[in-house]
Amino acid sequence: MMRSPALTLAEVPAEPRVQPPDPDSKQAPAGDTDLDEATLLLRAKLNLETARIPWAELQRFFARGVAVWIAPGLDLVDTAVAFSQDQAPLVQAEMVAGRIALVDPRQALEWSSRDAHLWAVVVSPWVLVQENRPPAAADAAPRYH
Repeated sequence: MMRSPALTLAEVPAEPRVQPPDPDSKQAPAGDTDLDEATLLLRAKLNLETARIPWAELQRFFARGVAVWIAPGLDLVDTAVAFSQDQAPLVQAEMVAGRIALVDPRQALEWSSRDAHLWAVVVSPWVLVQENRPPAAADAAPRYH
């Protein structure tokens, strides 16, 4: 029997890896233009691989323990980039905050009972899933996580 990988990441380092910007600096704030070309290409690739899929087709990944719930307020593609680039501190912080978690069995049952369609993207071995909710619901605390 094959064991599912655990959803754990390295501990968050005590010191940040990048120095915060100097408030006296005349440099423009960081944005998408600061992303390197490889990250931009990865983001574009993952965006093209993202699709709405019925939960019924995703249940096998839940059964294997590799379906990962992403809170509605997070950008699914940006989260997939973080997983793909092994940005452990960022992902760990979102896990601690309750915005990333393995799909809860109660949530899986609820999605199954109403034949939910979710946004999903594969970042092997994980399948990241996110429910598309109206903006007001996206700001509310998740029901099962």
